[in-house]
Amino acid sequence: MTIANHTGVSHTVFRLLGIPGLEDQHMWISIPFCISFVIALLGNSLLIFIILTTRSLHEPMYLFLCMLAGADVVLSTSTVPQALAIFWFHAGEISLDRCITQLFFIHSTFISESGILLVMAFDRYVAICYPLRYTAILTRGLIGKIGVIVFLRSYGTIVPIIFLLKRLTFCKSNILLNTGCKHIVLAHVSCNDIQINIWYGFFVLMSTVVLDIVLVFVSYVLILHAVFRNPSRDARHKALSTCGSHVCVIILFYGPGIFTTLTQRFGHHIAPHIHVLLANVCILAPPMLNPIIYGVKTKQIRDQVVHVLFTKQK
Repeated sequence: MTIANHTGVSHTVFRLLGIPGLEDQHMWISIPFCISFVIALLGNSLLIFIILTTRSLHEPMYLFLCMLAGADVVLSTSTVPQALAIFWFHAGEISLDRCITQLFFIHSTFISESGILLVMAFDRYVAICYPLRYTAILTRGLIGKIGVIVFLRSYGTIVPIIFLLKRLTFCKSNILLNTGCKHIVLAHVSCNDIQINIWYGFFVLMSTVVLDIVLVFVSYVLILHAVFRNPSRDARHKALSTCGSHVCVIILFYGPGIFTTLTQRFGHHIAPHIHVLLANVCILAPPMLNPIIYGVKTKQIRDQVVHVLFTKQK
């Protein structure tokens, strides 16, 4: 084995183990995975259908929500089917190219969602602080450009990771202790110096997700400042209620992600299966709960959902 490590032999096929240490519980663990996947697909697809087919919902807030729902569908389909294949059929074998493709879509879609949440915070800021200029500022042309920029940023920052991984020689174990391919998980089974991978991953995190968190926080500070300057109590309540759904989604998206990052950095004594389960919560929970949150808290969407389901029944 030591000889192979120095002859340039590189694995081209890897095996995903799923939840390490809980292999005998995979069938039970697959149940919440499957339920969350079905809810995410149905909920987000219904949300996209309602927004695109209802002319009254062709407003900036709902168009951004449609982008978020589309990203949720991509994130779910990039991760959960692979995990279910491992849990149900022990089909954890994956080629290097397919592994890199999967991690590309996982990471880029996650960054896209972060960008969309930032844009939605900007949308709420304009709606509350400049209500009379709302439609003049957020035109459909600007919304389209913002959408393109969000996705170009996410894909542009992740593309270099493909080349950083392609340069590596994977001559260590071809066993990956996870349900899916992740950048650093794959890099750690290589025999090369991966400092550039680590530092670039840190740069991507800081320049996208962390920056988005800071800007979202600033947006809501400005929103709260504008709201509490309003002398009308009813106006304050109405303004805050329009942000309720977005705040819930922000907490749901960033909360588990921050907690998972902290446990990975400082929780070295924590069992590996806990790290993997927490990482999966970050991917499973938002796509499943986002359409439910907006469906429950947004009257216009709730009414359209009831109308669509009632029409289908008739």
